[in-house]
Amino acid sequence: MTPTALIGGTLLLPDRCLEGHALVVSAGKITKVCANADLPAGVVQRDIAGLTVAPGFIDLQVNGGGGVLFNDDPSLEAIKAIGAAHRNFGTTSFLPTLISDTVEKIDLALIAAEQGLAENTPGLIGIHLEGPFLSPQRHGIHNPAHFQTPDAELLDRLKAPKGGSLMMTLAPEEVPAKLLRQLSSRGVKLAAGHTAATYAQTVDALKAGVTGFTHLFNAMPPMLSRAPGPVAAALESEAWCTLIADGHHVDDAMLRLAIRAKADGRMIFVTDAMSCAGTDATSFQFDGKTIRVRDGRCEDDAGTLAGSNLTMIDAVRRGVRELDLPLHIAVNMATFQPASFLGIEAERGSLKPGSRADLVFLNGALDLVAVVQDGNLEEL
Repeated sequence: MTPTALIGGTLLLPDRCLEGHALVVSAGKITKVCANADLPAGVVQRDIAGLTVAPGFIDLQVNGGGGVLFNDDPSLEAIKAIGAAHRNFGTTSFLPTLISDTVEKIDLALIAAEQGLAENTPGLIGIHLEGPFLSPQRHGIHNPAHFQTPDAELLDRLKAPKGGSLMMTLAPEEVPAKLLRQLSSRGVKLAAGHTAATYAQTVDALKAGVTGFTHLFNAMPPMLSRAPGPVAAALESEAWCTLIADGHHVDDAMLRLAIRAKADGRMIFVTDAMSCAGTDATSFQFDGKTIRVRDGRCEDDAGTLAGSNLTMIDAVRRGVRELDLPLHIAVNMATFQPASFLGIEAERGSLKPGSRADLVFLNGALDLVAVVQDGNLEEL
């Protein structure tokens, strides 16, 4: 396959915007990033003047999209439909996410993810189980009837699938440190969320294998002067924190403060998208409840937030426009940081030789012009 060099555009690297350089793509991979003058002979040049190239977005929390909810249909067909819906908004890698449900649903979801990974389903990089080891005090839209106490039989099911990642959101105070270490040793990426943990309990969980926090601020105690709680532990630690930047889950001022406070930059945009994402739906069903979509906010009749209607391109735009982030930082939170959390940064999440050629192309207004997966430049 003849290499193709994309020239004339702006390349978004994790730490800067790069001008005057070409991105060379061949056989589905990025093979070179070089100054235009250093292009090797024989490459096909394609001018993308006026466009900005970024890695494809990576979403670690996708409950649904395109009218499909993973909890309703934990199957490979549902995974494919959800992935296709979010691909239209720049997401080229994702974790289908199962909100707390029955053990039978968990089994089906894990099997579907394993099947999808074996078949190289486009965009699928594993699965996220949000629950069932959560705090009844901080259940949010989750049904506490589905919460479980960790036992040997259930724990035996929980291991990273072949060729992919298993992310698990849990309340650390509900899981003994021994079991946290056991899950972590199996390759499970542990994130604290839907938790009532104290600061001390959270710090202990970080020592036991928790390396992330799910939708920071939401479904956890607020940070107070004499009760810093999990938020303070998250911000001062080296763990990654996911944020839902839809303007509804967390006030933008708090997001700006948190991002500035996290000196290591380990902040991640997630959508927490429900089935309505990518559709014009004004309501949908979840666990026997009617969830209404009003002005981008998903909530039940009691006003409890139920996931979001957010897409990753909108999260990146809001990062720039509402959170005052440079474009490369906002994109970094949707690409390199989630890849780093999962440990797949060598192959996804940045424009560097050896990485998959999953790319998004933006114009000056941050409109999504094209999405390329596996180096298929015919889509550009």
